[in-house]
Amino acid sequence: MTKMTAVDLQQYLHEQQIAAQIIHLPSTTLTVPEAADVLGVSPDQIIKSVLFLAEGEPLLVISCGVARIAWKQLADWLGISRRRLKTGTADQVLAITGYVVGSVPPFGHRHPLRTVVETAVLDQPIIYGGGGDVNALLRLTPGELQRVVGEETAVLAERAS
Repeated sequence: MTKMTAVDLQQYLHEQQIAAQIIHLPSTTLTVPEAADVLGVSPDQIIKSVLFLAEGEPLLVISCGVARIAWKQLADWLGISRRRLKTGTADQVLAITGYVVGSVPPFGHRHPLRTVVETAVLDQPIIYGGGGDVNALLRLTPGELQRVVGEETAVLAERAS
């Protein structure tokens, strides 16, 4: 199975006329704080695309990179048992999205995915997500993200008490 890259994502952006830009970084950023520091933005502006399997069906959850996804809230939102919810393994992420873990963009995957956006993502003026390569990020607005992935949103981040 061939791995997709930033080149594939750029082609998707062009074909779908998506207002987004791939930013190639001088080095790999392994953490949200590292990426935010390199870009000079708030860590809340870095988003992550996490692949879940809900009763075996893929679901992409997009959340702010520093936030933890509340599994119980996600399971409740989906109307399933928490035990029926799993995160995708690295092999599953590659097989389903086409991208390696750490580079998964919010869209432009090997197969279309049901996607839900955590509501806190929508509070940011500009967001940066996986750019198809581990040293690339995708820059876009939350409005453009929703236009492309759909309007499904939910409060899924664990909140500090």
